[in-house]
Amino acid sequence: MTCFEAVSSWWRSHGTWRMVYLLFLGQVVSFVMALESFSSSLIADLGVDAPLTQMFFAYLALALVFGSILLYRRRRLLVSWYWYLLLGIVDVQGNYLVNKAYQYSSITSVTLLDCWTIAWVLVLTWVFLGTRYSLLQLFGAALCILGLGLVLLSDAGVGGGGGSKPLLGDILVIGGTVFYAISNVGEEFCVKKKDLVEVVSMIGLYGSLVSVVEISIFERQSIESITWSTELVLAFVGYALSCFAFYTFAPSVLKMSGAGIIARNSILSHSLVDCPHPSKLNGERLCFGMMRSTSTGSPKPWDHS
Repeated sequence: MTCFEAVSSWWRSHGTWRMVYLLFLGQVVSFVMALESFSSSLIADLGVDAPLTQMFFAYLALALVFGSILLYRRRRLLVSWYWYLLLGIVDVQGNYLVNKAYQYSSITSVTLLDCWTIAWVLVLTWVFLGTRYSLLQLFGAALCILGLGLVLLSDAGVGGGGGSKPLLGDILVIGGTVFYAISNVGEEFCVKKKDLVEVVSMIGLYGSLVSVVEISIFERQSIESITWSTELVLAFVGYALSCFAFYTFAPSVLKMSGAGIIARNSILSHSLVDCPHPSKLNGERLCFGMMRSTSTGSPKPWDHS
């Protein structure tokens, strides 16, 4: 049993304080997500286009740390390796598309459009995990999507978007959120039914392998052309550390609540941290309607097992 699992077990019998602890973990996740966004945006601003390389170091750290714990336990895998490979492929594609978007769009648009993950998570958890949402929650989701539509209109030229090709960046982000949602729901299923350390270590392992393959195909020339500086190295280190922290804390939140909770609360919170541009906050205010109307989740099938 890990430290997080022990704490989660203790809080399970203390309803109110458990919710406080869960909200605290959610805000920790939102903070490290904001650090990820800032670091990735800084790397793009420094003229480096290597989104897969950014993630490789984070995946490698996860594989080394959590993989060592898994090897020490000397237990067989609870989930077949090919499912973890599929989860790793999906996770890498999501991170690639979102990190690539920083080359074309502003940090404000990227972090706000991350909220599309909420809509995809609702659909996937409804279809595959049996989660049910009320009409009020679905209405909140519709408000969220409407607000994000305002961001797309702004970047299409109605309000003037930031970045060299903001609309292309927005499309990449939305594509990335589809993979994020699949990854979040897959991780939720695995950590609730199986072992948290195994899930994180396998994501790190297969994420590293998939990243190496794709880097050798798509980013070899980009890496060779990088002019390294202290600021750039610190940006890469900051991104790797924040991603490592995210993959460390997020599964605990998924285990205690679900992909819907972590999507709507943590993603919306980190969007506000990253959003310094008042003209984009109209969409974000509508997104917060989603968070308010879905603050209490419907019972999950496994809650009664």
